[in-house]
Amino acid sequence: MSQPRAIVPGATYLLTRRVLRRHFLLRPDSAITRLVVYSLAVSAQRYGVLVHALCVMSTHLHLVVTDTRGELPRFLQRFHRIVALGAKILRAWEGPIWDHEATSVVHLSTRDALVEKIAYTLANPAIAGLVEHAHEWPGAKVLVRELGCGTLRARRPEIYFNPKNPEWTEEATVPITLPPTIADSDAERFRREVTVQIDLHEKQARATLKQQGLSFLGRARAGKISPYKRATTIEPIRGLNPTFAVGRGRTDARNNAIAAMYAFRTAYRRSLERWRAGVRDTIFPIGTWWIRVFHGVSVDRGELAEA
Repeated sequence: MSQPRAIVPGATYLLTRRVLRRHFLLRPDSAITRLVVYSLAVSAQRYGVLVHALCVMSTHLHLVVTDTRGELPRFLQRFHRIVALGAKILRAWEGPIWDHEATSVVHLSTRDALVEKIAYTLANPAIAGLVEHAHEWPGAKVLVRELGCGTLRARRPEIYFNPKNPEWTEEATVPITLPPTIADSDAERFRREVTVQIDLHEKQARATLKQQGLSFLGRARAGKISPYKRATTIEPIRGLNPTFAVGRGRTDARNNAIAAMYAFRTAYRRSLERWRAGVRDTIFPIGTWWIRVFHGVSVDRGELAEA
């Protein structure tokens, strides 16, 4: 059984979803960019999700969002489903688009974590050795200068979306907001901190490629690669599957996050055992989502939020 996960309104996450077998199905071109941005905008609007950062790579995508209503699972299901159905049409692809692994959902609980993970998201094209400077990436992305003041917008794609359905507006937009814990008065400092981290990622990418005797792929070649090919670089087998991030060196915050995670899991399992035993008035801990939504269990203090 998978570990239960607390879904609490107001939490900010780094989300990562990978393409099946590392095919280049999300290769950066205008059609895929339009599809992803439009799908993200309509999904975020529907579920009250705030978008902070985005980078769509050829084989995966990174997204940093805040789940204001505690409906992250519904948002993910809708967003990924729309992108998959549209991409299948654009690429004339049979079978699934997404990897069979679940979406990586990492709760960003501190300012340091926000800076590090947003910088990682925006710098990903350089980290992967595709372009020397991340802002050169031709795919769907957010630029550091847009944090807290930009907008993602896209016209409704000609494929999949029925123009007669009022759900699919002619154009969809979503603002690129600052995480709720970052005040507007702190925006410039926050952007500078993210920029410093991006610069470090780009410097490390240049050093790594030089050491290997390689060069960056370049935006032109990245945009021309066949979407039906697969990445051939060796990808380490994933060991840890983190559920939270607190920033480097934040030992106290890490210990607190671990304690909170174990407390939720322990309380959830105890409640689940009672519920399975037929005790239908069992109270589940704050953060319980799936069994609350689909089986109507009671949650402590009536708070919403997953298991």
